Amino acid sequence: MNDSVESRASWVVAVVALVILAVAYGGPLLAAVALKPIAADLGTPRSVPTLATSLSFIGAGVGGIFMGWMSERIGIRVIVAFGSVMIGSGLAIASSGGVTTLYVGYGVFMGLFGASCMFSPIMTYVSRWFDKRRGTAVALISSGQYVAGIIWPALFQVGVEQIGWRRCMVLFGALVTLVVAPLALIFLRPPPVAPLTGAVHHGPARGTKVAGMHPEYAMVALSAAIFCCCMTMSMPMGHIVALCGDIGIGPAHGAAMLSVLLGSAFLARQFWGWLSDKIGGLQTVLCGSIAQAVAMSGFLFTTNEAGLFAVSAAFGLGYAGLIPAYVLTVRALYPATEASWRVPTVLFAGLLGMAGGGWAAGALYDYFGFYTPAFAVGVGFNLLNVVVILPMVLRTRALTPSPALT
Repeated sequence: MNDSVESRASWVVAVVALVILAVAYGGPLLAAVALKPIAADLGTPRSVPTLATSLSFIGAGVGGIFMGWMSERIGIRVIVAFGSVMIGSGLAIASSGGVTTLYVGYGVFMGLFGASCMFSPIMTYVSRWFDKRRGTAVALISSGQYVAGIIWPALFQVGVEQIGWRRCMVLFGALVTLVVAPLALIFLRPPPVAPLTGAVHHGPARGTKVAGMHPEYAMVALSAAIFCCCMTMSMPMGHIVALCGDIGIGPAHGAAMLSVLLGSAFLARQFWGWLSDKIGGLQTVLCGSIAQAVAMSGFLFTTNEAGLFAVSAAFGLGYAGLIPAYVLTVRALYPATEASWRVPTVLFAGLLGMAGGGWAAGALYDYFGFYTPAFAVGVGFNLLNVVVILPMVLRTRALTPSPALT
């Protein structure tokens, strides 16, 4: 008797979710590509437009907890469609004035009310369509960021050069609303009902210890770990285009480098998803963190164009599996009934790290005048992540005969 919830419809939903995230993720990338023109136009240091992107991450994290809870009650369709309208509105507001409107557009509308409806709720929603290949599916849809990275930077660079960053934001905001809202309303139907029995569907019983710790203490540890790795993760993503401009590499090549970074991450994420299905989410977090630390170190010693392309590709390969692995870890170690708030809570800590890393890199650049100190700080945060995750992996292996957590 087959008690799996997976079907052909599961993969249709996953592909549509991938398309939605690939479109929605263009907003933060637009600010990264146009970082120098925005700073020049507003007459501010680079930390100012960088902070706008950071505020969108913070807003998405804060709102994601509430939107995840709301999606359980009114349905994912309404939440995602509403978010697409808010992203479009946020980009229009961000483009309409100075620093204040930039912050309000990105932090409040695009982040708190817009992006908050996308990543965390969609990740939790799609995970309910899968049991046997949940890691592969979550890795696929979380690759929306990297699909966006392949498609949008080069197009944004042309748009910014031809019509300016303000008009580019307005047009892209309209595109997000016109594409995402119909897809959500048509395809994101309620997930299948899981069988009444089976740990893979429902997870452990409420109150079960996690890696030998009280469940809430383990949540704090996971949140601290994802914060640290996302501090590192966001630095090259937000500043590689500006770094290239500083060392004499043209903006088109800088945008292409960002596309290479995110494109390699998209390809690697499918491997990390497969690995998560084999060894479990927590062990995959450890492997991905070590790989990211090694790749991040390459930015400290490379300044030529060919070397930076190689390091960017290696960085994408390294960090690609981290975020979906955290989602799978939470789904495996906690009851499924708690997923709608635990997954967004852990991802909120990650978004705080994304916000903090992007802003810190800009602030350190403004202070030192070059990016090496910022990337060194990123390596340090990555090592802190390993310090937190490694003991959890060792305790889990000691307590669990099987290596798989999912």
